[in-house]
Amino acid sequence: MSLRTGFTILLVCSFLASLIQFNFGKTEITLEKLDTGDGQYIYYDLYKPKIASETNRVPFIAIIPGFQRSKEALSNIAIELSRRGYVVGLIDPYAQGLSSSSRSRIAATTQGYGMFALIEHVNESSDFNFINKELLGSTGHSMGGNAAIRGANYFGKKADEQNKKSLLHSVYVSGYVLTLRDDVLKDVRSNVGVSYALYDEGSFRNELKNWDAANMKIAPESLRTVNSGLKKEEHISEVELGKYYGDLESNTLRVIFNEELLHPFQPYNAEATANQLAYFETVFGAPIKLDTYDQIWQWKEFFTLLNMIISFWLLIPLTRTLLKINFFKTLVKPIPEALPVQNRVGKTIFWSVFFVSAGIACVTFIPLVEVAKTLFPEAATRQLTWFFPQRMNNSVMLWALLNGSIGIFLFFVTYYFFGKKHGVKINSWGLELSFKDIYKTILLSLIIFIVYFSLLFLIYFLFHIDYRFWFMGVRIFQPEMLLVLAMYFPFFFVFFFSNSLRVNGGMRFKNQPEWLSRLIAGFANSAGLILIIVIQYITYGFTGEVFWTTNWLSVNLLFGIVPIMFILPYFNRIFFYMTGRSLLGPIVTCLIFIMILSTNTVVYLPI
Repeated sequence: MSLRTGFTILLVCSFLASLIQFNFGKTEITLEKLDTGDGQYIYYDLYKPKIASETNRVPFIAIIPGFQRSKEALSNIAIELSRRGYVVGLIDPYAQGLSSSSRSRIAATTQGYGMFALIEHVNESSDFNFINKELLGSTGHSMGGNAAIRGANYFGKKADEQNKKSLLHSVYVSGYVLTLRDDVLKDVRSNVGVSYALYDEGSFRNELKNWDAANMKIAPESLRTVNSGLKKEEHISEVELGKYYGDLESNTLRVIFNEELLHPFQPYNAEATANQLAYFETVFGAPIKLDTYDQIWQWKEFFTLLNMIISFWLLIPLTRTLLKINFFKTLVKPIPEALPVQNRVGKTIFWSVFFVSAGIACVTFIPLVEVAKTLFPEAATRQLTWFFPQRMNNSVMLWALLNGSIGIFLFFVTYYFFGKKHGVKINSWGLELSFKDIYKTILLSLIIFIVYFSLLFLIYFLFHIDYRFWFMGVRIFQPEMLLVLAMYFPFFFVFFFSNSLRVNGGMRFKNQPEWLSRLIAGFANSAGLILIIVIQYITYGFTGEVFWTTNWLSVNLLFGIVPIMFILPYFNRIFFYMTGRSLLGPIVTCLIFIMILSTNTVVYLPI
């Protein structure tokens, strides 16, 4: 695929994704900034259906993504709600996406990740004369669900103090039940819908245990929610899923759903989406009547997935084009000779190192999560800091540094004790570079990085679209993230360089099919992390409780990391074949992939 062809496909896919997101021109979407006081601010996408006007005021729904999620992660919900005529405010939560950090260490609880301020702003501002301010709602998944019910509590208390109706007419809580307690629910003056996955990995935290913990028919959290809207004599002992309890007019309506899903996949499911749409149609009425299963968001996900794949693929023709420039031509060297064909002993050593490395990668990940909490206490406790401010990525960084170092160590040990005695030559590693070549390689890597993300910013400017699939995304970022990248880069680079060295200098054998060599390299780089996921979910399947409980979110993080780890060796091999050297690949991939990781996590930067 040529650079021009790839760019054309990227534009077409972005245009088609944009068409769906804008509901084929029936919805206007603008990026808005709201100063929320004390130096804080949030960014949000305002979805305004064209039917909304001063003479046809429609309900408003604020959407709050969960922990480690930017606003684009729930664009599917925004698309479907806006198609039905609701105005939507899709929020970048505090410390995520484009929004600032919060001065509160419990921003979801005390500020709704910025949702409280947005609801008040919509209610008070004359700019929203197309919104029915009697019908303001909120929804969110995971910690976003916590923010939603906390909002119902917050506005309920204010309503009681002022002897008025709550500003927040209705809320929908997805993937979170820990806050469904009597001390919270007693002050709720909003209609409440709850959707909790039957196979939610975080259910070990609930009051019941094992498989009963997520059974919303009998869960105490579910029963309390329903009963909070009923008179004492009407209290129930078992919930009928999908049944509406209470009274809409008095804002005591309650409904519970329990979809057969895992926690991270709950927002990306037709049934779960249909249940949420049905809830808001019940409490608000739908300005535009559509069947709840009439959903088009999947097509937007398909086209942005193509975007992500094509954007990665474009790195190849982009690099080839840049290498044709006279200044960079000198970086193209002859491809070193491949390693000798493996004998029986060589194969034994190779696979032994393969499994030992995978085992080390597996057993070190979770312990390093705990180490990161000690080494980086500010980020671990949600305090604002410039010292490694990414709570979740700090543990990944330590894991990468340790396993990258071990990988380099094992590489040289196997060479000195076996390889050099069996025909392995150092020049096959592709490390022979002059100082001038190193300087040019770094410069070329920076140019590739700049072009890659400049194109993303252009796509976002033109179409309001980035590259993503579900919760995995390549997104735009604020300038200060470049400083964060510079902070994390040296430590992650050890791993990326180690991978390039091993893939090109230790896994490239004569007479071995290239596809097989790359496949083995992909599994070698990701097998340890895949094993963690396997252990987590096999244990869960047999017991109803995940193996790692305290750090279960760190395991969930691997759903986004494993694909990157698997394709990394492919890129390192491709860049190696373009230059004959092992340095360009790890610099380019480290810059791009670490920026992707950094922009898809919480960052507690000082305001």
